[in-house]
Amino acid sequence: MQEFITVFKRWNDFSGRSRRKEYWMFVLITTIISFGLMVLGEVSSIFGILYFLFALATIIPNIAVGVRRMHDVGKSGWFLLIPIYNLILALTEGERGPNKWGPDPKGGGYDELKDLGKQDLV
Repeated sequence: MQEFITVFKRWNDFSGRSRRKEYWMFVLITTIISFGLMVLGEVSSIFGILYFLFALATIIPNIAVGVRRMHDVGKSGWFLLIPIYNLILALTEGERGPNKWGPDPKGGGYDELKDLGKQDLV
């Protein structure tokens, strides 16, 4: 649930990086809530209205966390628009260590000496 709240706190932040856990927990929780409101919307129209308002309220946070997820794997946020490839990227582990979009959201555990020889020399 913490990841869900974190996404709403960063609802307008299209920079930085988001871990897979943060992205997929947000997707899972919004899907469960949406499905529940849709089912209840069949019983009462007030839940249909709540479903519409919930969907409207989660559009921008959903795009923002998706863009940050693309940044975590080292891609531009525009890759979110490529249908199947964005799913593959969302499932891929993020780049270790900092990249051009920010520090590793997993924090510690990155060994720069281990990857020193793997970097391109400019």
